[in-house]
Amino acid sequence: MNNTSPRSGASTVFIHSLIFLFPFLLLITSFGVGLCSFVFLLAAIVYRRVGWQALLRHLNEIRPVLIAFGAVFLIALLGFLFSHEVKLRELEKPTRMLAAVTVMLTVLACRPRRKALWWGMIAGAFAGAVFIAYQRWGMGIDRPGGLINSITFGDIMLCLGLMCLAATLDFSGRAAVWPGLGALAGLTGSIATGTRGGWVAIVFSVLLLIRYGHVLRGRFRKGLALLGLLLLVSTYFIPQTGARERIDQGVSDVQQYFSGGPTYTSVGIRFELWRSAVHLIGRHPLAGASIPAVRAELEQLVHDGDVHPYVLDFEHFHNDILQALVYGGVIGLVAWASTLVAPFMFFLRQMPVRAARAPALAGMLLVLSYFSFGLTEVIFWSVRSCMFYALMLFLLAGLCLNAREEQR
Repeated sequence: MNNTSPRSGASTVFIHSLIFLFPFLLLITSFGVGLCSFVFLLAAIVYRRVGWQALLRHLNEIRPVLIAFGAVFLIALLGFLFSHEVKLRELEKPTRMLAAVTVMLTVLACRPRRKALWWGMIAGAFAGAVFIAYQRWGMGIDRPGGLINSITFGDIMLCLGLMCLAATLDFSGRAAVWPGLGALAGLTGSIATGTRGGWVAIVFSVLLLIRYGHVLRGRFRKGLALLGLLLLVSTYFIPQTGARERIDQGVSDVQQYFSGGPTYTSVGIRFELWRSAVHLIGRHPLAGASIPAVRAELEQLVHDGDVHPYVLDFEHFHNDILQALVYGGVIGLVAWASTLVAPFMFFLRQMPVRAARAPALAGMLLVLSYFSFGLTEVIFWSVRSCMFYALMLFLLAGLCLNAREEQR
């Protein structure tokens, strides 16, 4: 195949448009993530020689991340090859997440300006906020979720907003207001969905931003971060947001569950699913069990009266850690956790490089957000959510590696 120069004018327009469209189309279309991942794959093939050479230069730095995603894929592949209970469709997510490395290859080959990504995130946050606000207050939907479910939509909106805060580092002076507004739009969109669990990410992110607050140069950027926090707090006192009602309901759910009252509530269901998961983990602690085996054992727990029957109505256990342990045991948990720990450590090591601070901070916020979301939800359940994580992770990693070379 012809090895078109990544420095040509047409290639420059192409790569910047692709990077912009990825976060912009994420939540407002059903095809955006799939289309962008496919185009990134084609681009990596076209620029394979330049991209592969660049990857080899940085292999020592990125190797742990590649091993982490490769391990998850290998475990899924072995399960498919040696267990008749594992279906081919269960290979889809680990395969596509590993294939997301083609995004990094394309970025390393084409060396795009990262403002294309920041503007795409800002536009995506605004578009998502308008879309979900219309569903919530225009159409009167109590828990809107756009084209997906409300929890995933709210979590990804919040993640976009947090990464927009990191993007302010690449905007000078008052121009930083744009990613700042993108951060507020992401937070607003998350609030509109009525999602509560994702707010844990804000707590962890605030701690991270306090640790690296010095990189948010100037009072203007720090003011934007403080404004976002104040907006979150203020929602409790604004009835139209429904935040107070959701928080009060959550407290009531916890009290009911532990006092022997009704358990079929948002929080009660999670507690019961987590209790069910603990029962199952004890039976297969090392390698977990297949989907049919888990289903059969869960039915037995219901039959024995150990858990409530409604746990059979749910597809997952509403916690990524327990989900990994149930189906993969300790081996699966270690492999899954490595796809969070290895990238976080990679981005952490980029922070001393001044030119890489914006994408590195965005990368840490991405990983931290997904870990936080997974405490009350299986955020890696849907293909869209998995692909957003993997594509964005490798995109930011490629931008960090480019920045390191430019600073040398």
